[in-house]
Amino acid sequence: MPKSPSTTRAFLLLGLVMLLWAGNSITGRAVRDAIPPFTLAFGRWLIAVLVLAPFAARRVWAERAEALAGWRWIVALGFLGIVCFNAFIYSGLHHTSAANALLLQASIPALVLVLDRAIFGTRAGALHVAGVVASTIGVVAIVFRGDVSALASLHLGSGDALILCGVVVWGLYTVLLRRKPAISSASFLLLVFVIGALAMAPLAAWERAQGLRVEWSPAVVAAFLYVGVFPSVLAYFIYNAATAQLGAARSGQAITLMPLFGALLSALLLGERLEGYHFAGMALILAGIVLSALELARRRGG
Repeated sequence: MPKSPSTTRAFLLLGLVMLLWAGNSITGRAVRDAIPPFTLAFGRWLIAVLVLAPFAARRVWAERAEALAGWRWIVALGFLGIVCFNAFIYSGLHHTSAANALLLQASIPALVLVLDRAIFGTRAGALHVAGVVASTIGVVAIVFRGDVSALASLHLGSGDALILCGVVVWGLYTVLLRRKPAISSASFLLLVFVIGALAMAPLAAWERAQGLRVEWSPAVVAAFLYVGVFPSVLAYFIYNAATAQLGAARSGQAITLMPLFGALLSALLLGERLEGYHFAGMALILAGIVLSALELARRRGG
């Protein structure tokens, strides 16, 4: 049975999300010496709140009864997907390479499969498992530049431990999204963004008390605006909707597109050359996603 237009659209929109999040990782790494990590996270969620509030505040008020009934899940999801994930990732990027961060994040699809099975008993089909394996190998090919022997020289440090913590909490966020209260996406996102801004405010204040300051420049302002709008309001809105459409495991697998988009952005913005291993990794990543889509079509057709 062919994929429905809505399913195809959901996969394509997930690709847009990963493009925006790849830009977020590049931005976070680029401004690491100009913006303290918790300050960047606080600015991100504060800007997201200011952008979304004019459109969603009335809906939050109208849905206040449902939001109050499900407040525990709103807080839990906000804490996992907004507060913890971004705190770990931004902090980790200060102490590890982008390659290590991308490699560790490539474990998210497999972790989502395991968590979905452990928490909700969801069984993954053979095609989906094969797709996750293929996509993960594609990520490894890109990160290690097609040199398998480079695995032997892989070094993991404190920054990698922080990234790994971020991977775990993102896996939990993706799987537990099905427990989101029955409120609109706009209301949910505004509430979790508020949680993120409130949680990051004291951490940003602590950084300031330690003498860490933002080194303001036009590029830094642009970085704040980018992370506050595109990988936040727009990307989270699409990711949550796609997860509801496709399920946690397939949405989680889309994370393997990030190193692919990171390589393409580096070639476009930084003039870096695309090598053969980029194209090999690209083929494996896309093949893995196609296999997962075929598994979804098979299940819905059956």
